Amino acid sequence: MALANPEQRLSEAQYLEIERAADFKSEFYDGEMFAMAGETRDHSLIASNLVRELGNRLGNRPCVVFNSDLRVKIQATGLFTYPDASVVCGPEEYVPGVDDTLVNPTFVAEVLSDSTEAYDRGKKAENYRQIVSLREYMLLSQKEPHVELFTRWEGQWALREVSGLDAVVELPALSVTLALSELYAKVGCQM
Repeated sequence: MALANPEQRLSEAQYLEIERAADFKSEFYDGEMFAMAGETRDHSLIASNLVRELGNRLGNRPCVVFNSDLRVKIQATGLFTYPDASVVCGPEEYVPGVDDTLVNPTFVAEVLSDSTEAYDRGKKAENYRQIVSLREYMLLSQKEPHVELFTRWEGQWALREVSGLDAVVELPALSVTLALSELYAKVGCQM
């Protein structure tokens, strides 16, 4: 959903005021708000499984796992968005004066949807790669047990893909290994 009057751009402060009072989540970019699509059962379950597994694996380490309720701002581009999962290792940093908009994730993940897959792979991925603290960006398919992991190594992004319920994905930035059978547990019968 774009603004009713696209000629009148919102400031970040106006967006945050509207967003905090809204009944639904919206992304914000270049003065415009965009309503986020609703999630399917499998989308929600995969995201929940990921957050749970990351939380269990990271335990007492100095990392915090967040679900899609925590907003992230990409400072270099101005995009405000809600990743399906995010992790911060080390001190958390937020937009000044608030604790609801994170600016320094170490890891972000998106569960792909038909309506957002091109965006998640394209413009959103370009924005995420501008986050200085970000070390890994994960994309999870809803259609099959398949994970794509983009890892930053010496300033370059490398892609690794894993598929199948017997596969595991290693997250070097978090020193964690996740089984796809756990990430896709109780997901639709097509799996």
